[in-house]
Amino acid sequence: MALMAAIIISVILLLIAANLSLTGFYGRFDILDSELKERSSALAEACVDTALLKLANDPNYAGSETITVSGSDTCNIETIFPTADPIVIDTKAIFRDATTKFQVQVNKSDLLVISWEEKI
Repeated sequence: MALMAAIIISVILLLIAANLSLTGFYGRFDILDSELKERSSALAEACVDTALLKLANDPNYAGSETITVSGSDTCNIETIFPTADPIVIDTKAIFRDATTKFQVQVNKSDLLVISWEEKI
């Protein structure tokens, strides 16, 4: 009877240890995903800033270009509608498997941001 109790307790402890190990393993991937998303978000924000700068220099700037940020990282200024009021800027950045898309509306006269939202 004592031998069976020891075997059952050992199996239960083994299952608990395996479960805790897998929780830590999957937790690492959750942290990695959040860091990749943060990086892609920063790239998309860089594209918005670049688009605002180009709009300030050229009011007819229409976008549709790829911007290189810090070496090999890139983001896309997808579309800009410079004739609309407010001006709508769409950007997209992909870093590894994390994707961020922003749609920003700015006032045509002074380029102040009216709305900034992430698209899915």
